[in-house]
Amino acid sequence: MDGATHFLTCRPPAVSTEMSLNVLAYNLKRVMNILGASGLIKAMSA
Repeated sequence: MDGATHFLTCRPPAVSTEMSLNVLAYNLKRVMNILGASGLIKAMSA
């Protein structure tokens, strides 16, 4: 994601966690670009 070619962690469980956090951050940024910050907050509180 975003040009990353390696992980900061080495063990498989840690790499899995790191990848999950990367995907979560990517998806949140994408939703914020589509809905805006206030739209995201409104959708999360519903």
